[in-house]
Amino acid sequence: MRNYTSLAAFLLMAIALVVPSGYSLGAVMLLLGSTVLLFARKGPALERRDWWIVAVLVAIALVWIAEAWLDGQGSRGMDKPIRFILAVPVLMLLLAYPPRAGALWAGLAVGGLLTGSWALWQKAALDVERASGYTYVIQYGNISMLTGILCLAGMGWAVKQPRRGMWLALLLLGCVGGVLGSLLSGTRGGWIGIPVVLWVLYRGYGRDLPHRWKASALSALLIIGALAYALPQTGVQARAAEAVEDVYLYFVEDYRLTSVGARFDMWHGASRLIAQKPVFGWGTSGYQEGMRELAERGVIDHVTGQFGHAHNEFIDAAAKRGIFGLLAVLALYLVPMRLFARQLNAPDLELRALAVAGVLLPVAYFDFGLSQVFLAHNSGVMVYAFLLPVIWALFRQAERKQKQALS
Repeated sequence: MRNYTSLAAFLLMAIALVVPSGYSLGAVMLLLGSTVLLFARKGPALERRDWWIVAVLVAIALVWIAEAWLDGQGSRGMDKPIRFILAVPVLMLLLAYPPRAGALWAGLAVGGLLTGSWALWQKAALDVERASGYTYVIQYGNISMLTGILCLAGMGWAVKQPRRGMWLALLLLGCVGGVLGSLLSGTRGGWIGIPVVLWVLYRGYGRDLPHRWKASALSALLIIGALAYALPQTGVQARAAEAVEDVYLYFVEDYRLTSVGARFDMWHGASRLIAQKPVFGWGTSGYQEGMRELAERGVIDHVTGQFGHAHNEFIDAAAKRGIFGLLAVLALYLVPMRLFARQLNAPDLELRALAVAGVLLPVAYFDFGLSQVFLAHNSGVMVYAFLLPVIWALFRQAERKQKQALS
């Protein structure tokens, strides 16, 4: 069974962005595999921390289902929350039959390489303005960035392997590919959180690195950043300048119909709605009606009043599902972050690598959610809901190995 869960864990991120709905294959394999637990004599022994992971997955699903029911959305409103519930039996399967850690890291590295290569092909051969793969461009760019930064988290695991040179090179290439895919997509939301990502990586590894390694890493980052900005082919300079111009137009010229300006306008309108119904929210239909009414009154622009969400995970959750929706999203990110963070300084590098990855997953999603309702898309839900159990199961297994080694 371990070979099966390892293959599924590998595929989860290896083909997430390079084939249509590629993020679903590994997840579906894990869900189908969880049926073996129905025939097992005894399920996995769960600790209180495992139940916390279950709780946040179920909590956000229940809040979303309640909103869909009260809003009269029918079965279409149940699609995404059900995916969080389906991640629970997957978690049970992975705790009982953890995949090999190499499957996760190899999947991330291959995923980064394929995503970066695909983005290069789209820009160079197909002459697209923004690389997008087979999903929405913002989702593509941010998941690509997530893949790249998680490859960096795996470096601690790689140095403990017999063929560490190969693994380090593979993960480094995966990181470059993932970040490149994000840059070529022009998705700026994923770039904002880079300082926090670097801080998490430093918390995990920085104190153990020689000063010359730290200086080399910082120099490499600065050089890569400068090149990405300087080369017009990447589109980074144009997107950065566009963001500055958008802010100027919104605040000085009162022009709202730019990428950034439209977001500011939606946040303004959604904040008005939150103030009116802070406890239970408006529901999806009520939110859309409320925004259209604000547009008719001239509070927001008519164009931004037509959007179905607020382009901010937290504002959108509060507007549609009230304080319960906001708390559910925060718990989904902050609870796992806290559980993983306890081992950021673990003496065992394999355990520490998983702790770093486990912290970076919600940190990245928190960042993505500042400018996009990331969980409004299937790709956003599937990657988080099923990657979290994979990392958690491996994390728990690494903890057990560390305890056995110390005893």
